[in-house]
Amino acid sequence: MKKTLSFLVMAILALSVMPSVFAVSVGGGIGIDIQPEEFAPLIWQCDNRLVLEDCVEAGRISDCNAALIERITNYAFEGEQIGWDILVMDKNKIEEIEDVVGTIGSSQGTGNDIEVECDEIPFPWAVIPASCNARILEEDLTGTPVDFDTQAVYRCLFTVETPDSMAGEYFLTAEVISADGEAIMDENEYWFLNPVIALTIDGDVEFADVRQGSVAYSNTILVGNDAEAGSGVLMDMFISGTDFYDSDTSGAMCPTTNHLKLSQDLRSQANLGFGLAPGPSFGADCDITQNGGILPAGWINTPAQLGVDNHDHLCYHATSGAYSTLADPRADAEGYVGIVYSDIFTRNFYNDAEIIWNGILTPAPVSYSAGNVLTPGAEIAMTFKLGLPEPCVGNFDSGDIFFWGEAI
Repeated sequence: MKKTLSFLVMAILALSVMPSVFAVSVGGGIGIDIQPEEFAPLIWQCDNRLVLEDCVEAGRISDCNAALIERITNYAFEGEQIGWDILVMDKNKIEEIEDVVGTIGSSQGTGNDIEVECDEIPFPWAVIPASCNARILEEDLTGTPVDFDTQAVYRCLFTVETPDSMAGEYFLTAEVISADGEAIMDENEYWFLNPVIALTIDGDVEFADVRQGSVAYSNTILVGNDAEAGSGVLMDMFISGTDFYDSDTSGAMCPTTNHLKLSQDLRSQANLGFGLAPGPSFGADCDITQNGGILPAGWINTPAQLGVDNHDHLCYHATSGAYSTLADPRADAEGYVGIVYSDIFTRNFYNDAEIIWNGILTPAPVSYSAGNVLTPGAEIAMTFKLGLPEPCVGNFDSGDIFFWGEAI
């Protein structure tokens, strides 16, 4: 009995280990789910930003498509341009970038109106420059080699359109758009586009019952900058004029023919394109009473000159803040300045026709005369001096004095 039981137990044990003897292998597996981040694009402004002059009217220094170095406040006119070089990045792959555009809107942020497509350009550097300040959270990309698979450089050139579509205050920036989001440059710009500019002239220049061979002074008039409120437009001020005529058929003569001359043939110099510089170049002082305080005396005090035509007959005195024409090198001893001939605005005015010329407002290479640049609402006070020849008869009511303001 004991032998039988022992045999059975051994058989059972033998059977229980048999599978481990005859099997080859056994195993199992689990699934894996990998989801890369939906990386939103990034955009950075780099080292190249430009504001360019239009090709309609040249400035004191800036000409067609040149850097508009004389614009010192944030307004721009039709045809002027603002440009940026920008770096964009998408870690998914650069092909995910759908668009890089220049936008305009009344507030900051993505989704503003798209005004211009930006052009992709070849990388201008081998490594990311510090001027981009390219960072991904705490990761600084400055000095790292460019990655053509995830990075690209674009150039955006925004052109100011007509006042019909762009007038008022706007934020300008560049925006990158991809399948996974949008982003704008940190550096938004704020511009007043196509502000309305105008001058105010308060008062009239009248000389009544002036005796021949004598000097008369007008009432004081105000010439002001009436640019649109909030625009910040600075106006550089100029003056020119024409001769004066009797509008009636009255047999006028003053002193040798039927017109009263404005000045002693003072005309802007033909120096366009030869290095214009601020200051007078027509080289003659107002000669009505004194020639800058230096003898000989002015023609009005010289009997032999009373009937000579080629003299100044109208000059002006101007004040603005702490500055006036008293220190103007073109002025006579009283601070009165002659007026150049012109009925159109030319670049030669920068040399010849500034209302007040003394000192400088801004450092080189662009210099403006202190007192001659007006902010919105500011005014220059002007008084005119008339030297009336002898003989002189007629009512000289036809002719013009022009005031000009150029937005700088």
